[in-house]
Amino acid sequence: MNRPADAAPRAGLPPAWRVPLLMLGFVGLLFGTGAGLVRLGWPMPDAVAGVAALHGPLMVGGFFGVVIALERAVAIGRYWAYTGPLLAGAGALLTATGAVPAMPWAALLFLGGGLVFLAASLDVLRRQRALFTVTLALGAACWPVGTALWLAGQPIVAAVPWWLAFLVLTIAGERLELSRFLPPSRGAKAAFGVILAATVAGLAASGSPWGVLLYAAALLALSGWLLRQDIARRTVRGRALTRFIAVCLLAGYAWLAIGSLVALFAGGFVPGMRSYDAALHALTLGFVFSMVFGHAAIILPAVLRVTLPYRPSFYVPLVLLHASVAIRLIGDAGAGYGWTKVGGLLNAVALAVFIATMLGAVVRGRRSRAQASTGTARA
Repeated sequence: MNRPADAAPRAGLPPAWRVPLLMLGFVGLLFGTGAGLVRLGWPMPDAVAGVAALHGPLMVGGFFGVVIALERAVAIGRYWAYTGPLLAGAGALLTATGAVPAMPWAALLFLGGGLVFLAASLDVLRRQRALFTVTLALGAACWPVGTALWLAGQPIVAAVPWWLAFLVLTIAGERLELSRFLPPSRGAKAAFGVILAATVAGLAASGSPWGVLLYAAALLALSGWLLRQDIARRTVRGRALTRFIAVCLLAGYAWLAIGSLVALFAGGFVPGMRSYDAALHALTLGFVFSMVFGHAAIILPAVLRVTLPYRPSFYVPLVLLHASVAIRLIGDAGAGYGWTKVGGLLNAVALAVFIATMLGAVVRGRRSRAQASTGTARA
């Protein structure tokens, strides 16, 4: 997101100090992905197998929480905001090392990170009252609420709708902010407000059958709104990075619709059913990670001050991601558990290829800058 107008332009940690925080997030990603593979029956080292039950918290708090909170801290330019990704990253590290039982200490750290992130989001709302800042603040609140439910002894499934809303509303708020380049009509903004209210109402009543159905229906409506209103519908006709980002967005919105439909027809997120795996991973892998792939080339340079030159190879992990999610859902739909298991493995491969692709782009960017500096010095 953009820096608020009155934020100090030079406040906050220098880029070099942000790298360790980002690395903590990748600890969460590594162990969270490994834990997911263990749950599918793939062999993993004992350290990873020991945290198999914490796949969800590691991915939500240990990875997404760190990365999103870090981006928000950079955006507002306040030192205190960096304690959000620090606390969440410490929770991921504590869980990964297994030095002490992850509960309740890791949950407390995730909760602390979520509360700091909420404070940073409320700071943005204080500076700028707009529909997108309200959406970002509501999304931020969902992370600590879900974590508090887990910490209070509720099963993780009770926290799932809240954690999903944290991710979905954060993305929706960011896209709504960018809609200033192609402003929605007054009616479209009103429709977004109704969808947002329905999402919150569904969350508040997510323990009841009608609440979770309302929540799933609201997510489905949101997918339609984003597909209709997002500027990606026009930028997909562009070239290079502009088109790549648009493809990521539009494909992600399609998975948001699919995941919402599965949850809607299954009566919600019911653990132990194939629909649970299908809906959850259509939303988190198909939608959320597609957004990550698309925005990485913008967020990483902003957070780390690196150059990330576009290459057509960016499409390789994207195609692999969506193919792997499709294979996984085919298995969930009845083709057999083998398909689900292979799809899960390919999900992990897609993430690994994506990370390698981004690292390669960073190296190329540094080389290009070094060559440009050398050429300028010679001139």
